[in-house]
Amino acid sequence: MSSRPAAASEPAPAERLPTPALWRRLACFVYEGVLLFGVVMATGLLYAAVTGQRNAMFGRHGLQAALFIVLGLYFGWFWSHGGQTLAMKAWRIRLVRVDGSPVSNGRAIARYLAGWLWFAPALLALQWVDAAGGGTIFAFLCVGVIAYAALTSLHADRQFWHDAVCGTRLVTWHNVPPRHNSGS
Repeated sequence: MSSRPAAASEPAPAERLPTPALWRRLACFVYEGVLLFGVVMATGLLYAAVTGQRNAMFGRHGLQAALFIVLGLYFGWFWSHGGQTLAMKAWRIRLVRVDGSPVSNGRAIARYLAGWLWFAPALLALQWVDAAGGGTIFAFLCVGVIAYAALTSLHADRQFWHDAVCGTRLVTWHNVPPRHNSGS
């Protein structure tokens, strides 16, 4: 066994990577939403310019598909290239495989797709009740997200279910640079 400390980029053994508290993961989720506002607005502007769309209600399914793809590329790239989005860096949370190793492109995209489980019950309920008001939509989404987050209490490692399905974990990550000997 080597006495050399592990570099910050090397995966740590999974047992040394604690799961962040649920409140930290949800705070990161909210911060991610704030940051993604710019990504969504830029995508919408670009989509409108390319398609000539002047009204959000006409061609909205195309816009929704474009946003779905752009967000998938955003998360897929960040998760497979360092395991952290900007919000995750701010909250010191990293996405890794169950064994602590980095996440591949395919696994990152699978997690993105499975991550829509957060919203699926609320979106289905909104279709069922045919809700159109902003307050109703927000309330349904909040209840759905809170209910989904509460399911972490049923997982042994307190991970989200889409992480359990995809073989990934959210871990507390302190990016400490490796120590260098001063020569003494």
